[in-house]
Amino acid sequence: AGGGYAGAATVVRDGEGGERSRGRERKKGKGSLRASRPSGAMRAVPTWIDRVHDREKLEQCIYDIAFKPDGTQLIVASGNRVLVYDSSDGTLIQPLKGHRDTVYCVAYAKDGKRFASGSADKSIIIWTSKLEGILKYTHNDSIQCIAYNPVTHRLASCSSSDFGLWSPEQKSVSKHKVNSKITCCSWTNDGQYLAIGLYNGIVSIRSKNGEEKVRIERPGGVPIWSICWNPSKDEHTDILAVADWGQRLSFFQLSGKQIGKDRALNFDPCCVSYFTKGEYIVMGGSDKQVSLYTKDGVRLGSIGEQQSWVWTCRVKPDSNYVVAGCQDGTIAFYQIIFSTVHGLYKDRYAYRDSMTDVIVQHLITEQKVRIKCRELVKKIAIYKNRLAIQLPEKILIHELFSEDNTDMHYRVKEKIAKKFECNLLVVCSQHLILCLEKRLQCLSFSGVKEREWLMESLIRYIKVIGGPTGREGLLVGLKNGQILKIFVDNPFAIVLLKQATSVRCLDMSMSRNKLAVVDEHNTCLVYDLSTKELLFQEPNANSVAWNTQCENMLCFSGGGFLNIKASNFPVHQQKLQGFVVGYNGSKIFCLHVYAMSAVEVPQSAPMYQYLEKKMYKEAYQIACLGVTENDWRDLAMEALEGMDFETAKKAFVRVRDLRYLELINNIEERKKHGENENELFLADVHAYQAKFHEAAKLYKKTGNNSRALNMYTDLRMFDYAKDFLGSGDPKDTKMLITKQADWARNINEPKAAAEMYISAAALGSLMFLAQSACLVINILVSLGSPEPRKSLA
Repeated sequence: AGGGYAGAATVVRDGEGGERSRGRERKKGKGSLRASRPSGAMRAVPTWIDRVHDREKLEQCIYDIAFKPDGTQLIVASGNRVLVYDSSDGTLIQPLKGHRDTVYCVAYAKDGKRFASGSADKSIIIWTSKLEGILKYTHNDSIQCIAYNPVTHRLASCSSSDFGLWSPEQKSVSKHKVNSKITCCSWTNDGQYLAIGLYNGIVSIRSKNGEEKVRIERPGGVPIWSICWNPSKDEHTDILAVADWGQRLSFFQLSGKQIGKDRALNFDPCCVSYFTKGEYIVMGGSDKQVSLYTKDGVRLGSIGEQQSWVWTCRVKPDSNYVVAGCQDGTIAFYQIIFSTVHGLYKDRYAYRDSMTDVIVQHLITEQKVRIKCRELVKKIAIYKNRLAIQLPEKILIHELFSEDNTDMHYRVKEKIAKKFECNLLVVCSQHLILCLEKRLQCLSFSGVKEREWLMESLIRYIKVIGGPTGREGLLVGLKNGQILKIFVDNPFAIVLLKQATSVRCLDMSMSRNKLAVVDEHNTCLVYDLSTKELLFQEPNANSVAWNTQCENMLCFSGGGFLNIKASNFPVHQQKLQGFVVGYNGSKIFCLHVYAMSAVEVPQSAPMYQYLEKKMYKEAYQIACLGVTENDWRDLAMEALEGMDFETAKKAFVRVRDLRYLELINNIEERKKHGENENELFLADVHAYQAKFHEAAKLYKKTGNNSRALNMYTDLRMFDYAKDFLGSGDPKDTKMLITKQADWARNINEPKAAAEMYISAAALGSLMFLAQSACLVINILVSLGSPEPRKSLA
């Protein structure tokens, strides 16, 4: 918010232009050359400056400028020459000779193959992109303005008494008379219509063949000095900006109907030009500066102050670079840097759009609402159900219609009709906080100053950290490294800690026990506030945010990476452009250029870091922020094996695993009845996990051999059961053989069953074979029984 002017190296050159200007009706003025001051909207950085003189060192007025469509070259009308510059650094590539009098206008064809110049010598010269003159034609009077059709590349050339239409395909120029001097002209985006501004205050809209279709008469008959169609492809209709010497800026539809009211300029405009996408306008004139306006004509600020009148200004195609040409021969090239004006509270993000609107975006539901202010939005602050918007002469406080978390309807609650100068603006439930360098002021919503705090150093960062209504706490970071906590109802600030380096960004953990700081060296430092101890630090950070749902998790951005840190574990990295401004659950809010996005980040990596340390409850807290189903299952299994049945139960509920929930319930019931042997519980867990050998070992270790045998026999794993028994108790061996025989009987293998029953001396069990008596007798005979019938009896 705000910020000082960051200057750049200024290149000043003396170039050789044309001779002394003469003959055209122009006003004259003087002034001084300055870079723009920050306006809250943008700042302008001078890239290069040139001052054009003739051979006698006389200043040469810069009447017109045109960019090559790719933006690499600048064509300048100065004196009786056309100057070609390298737009990147202001190097004069070549002065072009051909005109015998002052050059008033230049224009470049949209295809970049040729450009044209018009002069007071009544001639038009067509030049190639290789800077070669290929054709000249004339009018009966001095040439005032020219414009290439953006589609057909037909050239409209306008003199004091007529205008002509020329194209490479035709040998002659079709000319059309007018009843007043033409001062300016502009084609519509589709090339179907040509608007012509006249000295008598009339705008004539002609077809591409020169026939008048619409006539706009401005009141007072003052000269129309500059016109330009909005190049935006998003507009539903063609919009014409008209600047006249009645010191007005007006907008008209193609039909001639005016859009809105006239905008008072308080200076004589000499030039009006749109940005490539039509979102902004630049203008200059008798006020000796280039100014930036919205597409609706709201002034946003000065781009650069000059020493004399600004006759022409143009925007470099598809960029934020603006060039101005002045009466004293100055060519000033600026880069415009638009500042980000925004505010964030949890999942609500408010930001400036089109300089005069505020958009509130719900980062979770992706709902958006636009608030039209119709003035430059200088600052935005948002907190809970409050939204504060600072405009040039007032501050508006909005509130939500309802307490619903998804409500996006705001209404004006209070209006403070005062002009405030501040670097930062913060809103609380009942107060506004204004920051101006070292000073913090607390205002009521009626604009009354209730409290003020004076800091030791410049305030670099401020944030509302919540609290009771009317008693919220503020976290403040200073340039001298001091970090304070201030309550809006308390005149005394509390010093939390003092570090050696300047504060760049701050955040406090969920429980208010830990503080994260990003300093001027891009180091993220984390402190324990109770002991003032530095817990850890991480390099390459530009911003930091604690997770609002987890005490020990934070993230920081820097160097093109997002870094997630849980407790004292190593940092987990993934690629991310921009600045982290919030961290809520599994969503990280990131600001990249001018756009805020919610990035869904699975918390798997930190969860596994906790699992490795067998910190199951902490791992569960992380998992609740957002992990995959496989992660939940891994957590459940790890917690189960770690005997943390509570965590395991909650994790199995997440994956709806009834089988393991039944096991946990069984174990919990046994624990209630006094059973507390963890190794036995773990043996049951291994059995459920199909880790049968590990389970058998633990059963044996705990003296529960029968459980191991039951497990193997229930699974029909009789060979494993025999290996487990070895040369153990004969009773166990007999029981095992009997169970195996039972299984053989159930799967309808009576021969194998009978053999095992006899082996186990369980001849009474053979009664089930009565229906197959012959088969049994044969079996007994084959086994050598002397009295098979008696045995059966």
